[in-house]
Formats: sequence, C-alpha cells, structure tokens
Amino acid sequence: METIMEDPDLQSQAAPAASSTNKPTVIGLYGISGCGKTTLLEQVKQRLGEEYFHFEDGSGRLNKLVPGGIDAFQTLNELAKSRYRKQAIEAIGQECAHTGRIGMVAGHLLLREQGGPQSVWTHSDENIYTHMFYLDVSPEVVEERRKKDTKERKHVELEDLRKWQEEEKTALRNLCYKHSILFSTVVDPPLEPALELIRDFQLHSEKHNLALAEQRLDAAVALNLPRLQTMLVLDGDKTLAPQDTGKIFWKLHRGIPLTEHNDKDPLKPLFGGRNYTYTAFRQAMLLYEEACDDSEYDTLCDKVASNVTMYPEFASLLQLVAEHKHVGAIVVTAGLRRVWEKVLKREGLSDTVTVIGGGRLSDGFIVNAEVKGALVRRLKAHHQKKVWAFGDGPLDLEMLKAADRAIVVVGEENAMSKEMETPLEMAIDDNARPWQFCQVLFPATVKERLKRKKLPVIQLTSEDFVNDIFGHSQHPTLATFVYAKENAAKVLMTPMRNKDIEGPGLREAHRRVGWYLATEYLSESNIIGLEEYSMPHVKDTTTTGYRVRHESKTTIVALMRAGEPMAYGVSDALPTAMFLHANDPTDLKPKHVQNQHTIVLVDSVINSGKTIIEFLKHIRSLHATIRIVVVVGVVQEEVVADGKLDGYLNVKVVALRVSKNKYIGTGGNDTGNRLFNTTQLE
Repeated sequence: METIMEDPDLQSQAAPAASSTNKPTVIGLYGISGCGKTTLLEQVKQRLGEEYFHFEDGSGRLNKLVPGGIDAFQTLNELAKSRYRKQAIEAIGQECAHTGRIGMVAGHLLLREQGGPQSVWTHSDENIYTHMFYLDVSPEVVEERRKKDTKERKHVELEDLRKWQEEEKTALRNLCYKHSILFSTVVDPPLEPALELIRDFQLHSEKHNLALAEQRLDAAVALNLPRLQTMLVLDGDKTLAPQDTGKIFWKLHRGIPLTEHNDKDPLKPLFGGRNYTYTAFRQAMLLYEEACDDSEYDTLCDKVASNVTMYPEFASLLQLVAEHKHVGAIVVTAGLRRVWEKVLKREGLSDTVTVIGGGRLSDGFIVNAEVKGALVRRLKAHHQKKVWAFGDGPLDLEMLKAADRAIVVVGEENAMSKEMETPLEMAIDDNARPWQFCQVLFPATVKERLKRKKLPVIQLTSEDFVNDIFGHSQHPTLATFVYAKENAAKVLMTPMRNKDIEGPGLREAHRRVGWYLATEYLSESNIIGLEEYSMPHVKDTTTTGYRVRHESKTTIVALMRAGEPMAYGVSDALPTAMFLHANDPTDLKPKHVQNQHTIVLVDSVINSGKTIIEFLKHIRSLHATIRIVVVVGVVQEEVVADGKLDGYLNVKVVALRVSKNKYIGTGGNDTGNRLFNTTQLE
C-alpha cells in the first residue's frame, strides 16, 4: 500500500492535500452506545496529534454550544435538538475548512428510545461528512462494556443490541451511499485498521489517484523501452473474457452458486444508473476491504481466476506481443487487479502484460473511465506511442475515443452492457476519425453492437489485422526448436531405428515418443505450459491436478500416415484434446481451428520441410495468430540451418532429435511402410 510516511505516526507530515472539490475531509466515527467510540477517538488522537487533525466528540460539541450544556440539550424538543445538531456539525466543518485539518467526529445515527431506534441524522451531516467509519464491535462485547461503564446507561437486552446495531449500520450505509460519503466498517480491535484508513483518506484525491495510476503506466512502458512503438490497451471483464470478475467474487464470497442470480450484489447500489464516479469506485474498494483480510482475498481471487476463460483470440494475440519488442500490452481494468494478474499468469503472459487496476487499499488507486482515458492520452502524448484500445462498455468509452484505433468487443447479448449503444454511436458521430472504431464479435454469430456501416466488423485472427498491429516486415522470422534430453533421446530412438522392430512394436515405440515429448516439453511455459484443475482424490476428497494448458482447446493433427502413432502418444498426454487425421492441409477446416488455443502438428520425420510448410501456410490462412506446435521424431539438420520453417508467427518445434542424414526412405526403409507392415507393397 502507498503509505504516507515511514514512521507509524503522522505528526511530522505535511498538511493533507486538498481534495479536488476543496471540501474539507471530515470523518464520522459512528456506532451504538457502548461500542468504544470515545476510547478509539482518544487513541487515534494520541497517535496522530492535533497539528493536522481535529478531534471532536459530538456530545462534547453540543455541550459547548447549548446554553446549560448537554443536560439542557436533553430537555429540548426534537426540532430544537435538530437545529443544534446542525449547528454543531456545521461548526466543525467550518473549523476544518479554515484550518485545513482533517476532522474526526464521534457520533451516532440511531438513539435507543421508547418505541425503537430514532434517527438523529441531519441535512448538515450529509453535506459535511466525507468519510464514515462504523465501529462494528460484537454485541456481546458491547454488552460487557456497557455493564462496566461508569456512565449510567439504560439496560438493553443482547438481542436488542444486535438489532440496534444492524439497523444503524444498514441505515448509515444507505445514507452514505446516497450522499457520496465513503463508508467503511472497522472491527475490533479497531485502532490499526482505523489508522490505515485515515492514512489513505488523508492522502487520497482524484488528482493523487491519477498520479499513482500514471506512475504504474510509466513503469510498464519502461519495461519495454527503447524499442516500444505500439501499445495495446485492453479492458479486462467482458473484453478479454466474457465473465464479470466482480460478480463472481461476491457470489463466491457469499457462497452463492455461480449459476444463480445474486439479488444482493453489494456493487449494484454503487454503480446503478451509470454512477461510475471516483467515489463509487473508492467505495467498492472499501467493500472489498470490509469483506475479508488479505489472505482470504488472495484465495478468493484464485478461485475467481479459475472461473475466468480468456477468449482464445486474445490469448493468441497477447502471445504474439511477447515475441515482438516493438509492441507492448497492458490491461487497464476497473475490476480486480489481482484476479487479472492470476489469469494472465495461467496463460503464461504475466511477464509481458502488465495489469493496471485496483481492488484493495494496498493497490493505491482505483481505475474508472476518466483514468482509462487519461492513461491512453498519456501513452500518446507523453510516451509518443500508437495506441490500440479494446473495450466493451461505457466505462471504456473514454479510452476508446482517445486511442488511435478502437476495437469494441461484443459478447453474448445477455452479458452485454445495455447502456453502450447510444453513447458509442454519439462518440463515433462526434469523432473526426470515425474510421478508428470497429467491432469484434465473440462468437461470430452474436448480434452486432451497431450496424456494420457504422461500426465495421473485424477478426482478431485475420492476417490483415495482425499486420496492421505488428507490421508486415516486423514479424518474428525464426521458428523455435526444442530437442529432447540426450539420454532420453538415445533410449527412445533405439527401437525406432532397429530394423528388426516393425508393425505394432514400432508403432508403440512412436507412441511412447509422442507421449514423452508432449508430457516433458509441451508442459513448458515457453511452449504451451501447465494449468491446475480440481479432481477427486482417492481418499474421497478433492485435490489439485495438472494438465497441459488449454488441453480441451487443443487440436492434435496426425499427419498421415507416418505421424499417426506418435500423434496417439500426444493424445495420451492430452486426453481431452481434439484429434484429427490429415492427409492434406485442406483436411484441417475452420471448425478445427476456431475457438482453439493451440494446434499440434505431429509427424515422424521432417526431411525437406515441404509438408510442414504447406500445413503452416494453410493454418495461417485460417487463423493468423493461433499457437502452432510441431511434434516430430526426427528433424533434418538442414531444415533448421536453412530456416525453412522461419517466417511463420508463433511456431515452435519439439523434436526427439536432429539428424545430419538426408534421404527419402523407400520400400523397407520407409517409416510409413515399417510402421504398418506394407514394405512388400513398395
């Protein structure tokens, strides 16, 4: 978390920064009678001092203000009491505005009188308070404190204390939400949590928030200097993936099945009616703080990330970014930074894609529409980068309008923002460069956001789109070759080269090689990588299993006929992957490529490279960015040395060994004949 200072106290700090509205910061400290407000106020006062802070007990101010003090106040009618309460909080607000100090006022919302709790809230309270702490101490502790308190208090039954507290907390939260007062609960023991929040409130403003987000952006750009020319700026929720991570988080937190509607989503009251303000996002951050501690939050983010599935097209696009030093990518999300970092890590992209987002106090800042737009403008003006922006909803419009090219992501209709069409159409009509906007459909059959004439449809997997971003001449030109470990290769290749082993025995040897190469090398993070999944344990519990990343979104292509046995071995290692026999590249259809993450081409030998090149050309005509891995028993040395497989995006070759020998087998020497006992037919 961004801290105000190294010392735990704040007494030596400079005066707090003024807010963007020049309204003084006044923090309410509320809770039912006997919860410990006065004690906490005094503890905070001792820690922070009074140079930059002003502390008040509400009843103490009334005691000074009302002739005859608090006893006289108690005899007044409700109208007179309300008038004095307004004067008291207004006087505190005026004093804080005059001195520049932060105010902290102990008070309460509901008084426990005959006939039930009575609200003492005034219009002046909602105008003066900027932040509100609710001291959320268990009713059992409150009951004990009330019994021991030297101040005479009326006896209240435990269940009535519980009801009183819940009613007050709920009513106060609703009032704060309505009047844009940041609300947070503080649990027992309250001192350190309260100090952490005060430190944050003392420092934070919209200006400070943007400065921290820009610092994060500058650091992300610096990682790619000096060759970075283009930056992809991508929203997270409903852009990179169809899921809303915030909704998933609160369902998991509250134990609601993900398939069920959450009628009590705590974020809904904050953002209703497109209330995407700085204050609304700051309040959302306080809700995440209130929900759980750091450890539980991280665990929940793990669970949320496991329920997020990136669109394969974006995964492939970002894999290309990792291979191009002149193109960078950042995810700028109004959602949960931690979740998106975990999703990108699972995709093997965490080293190349930076996430700029919030969610917790420790993140230091929130991201809203204004921040998104400002970051894109900074990339263009300060860093002199060309910007491609990708987003799906109203929160993304500012960054889409500011970008050089804007791609609107359109998902399934039931998950789309219903508030996007009109402002998007206005943005296009008002823009001097309406051609900068286009839309991409996931899946291709979904309803368009706007008509194609207004918002052209593009495909992220098209060669033209990829060339527009990465440039024709700047594609990586070298295929990546990975070879098996020497001893393993010697053992595995022995039966493959033994003339006495043919037919089923040879097919089994090839199958073992396929399984070994897939298990040992496809699982490497720089080739495909691993992912975790939950599985039943033999002890009737659940445990963590591992498999090659996106196994079920992988297509294994057996190049017939010699590649089939080895392909079966790859399939043994990736049991949920799609399996396809291919005599010719055209056997690979669009349906075998679309919505997939990886194509694995399997053959026994690459001799001249001609066959593999034909397949690479065909796949790239169907999908410009999908990851292609070639698994092969033997690759001829000249193919590697002459770079015959170079010039194709995102291609890696995993081979058992490289051979200096070059000849085409015939009759009894042909691998296919030996595998299937057809030597006598040649």
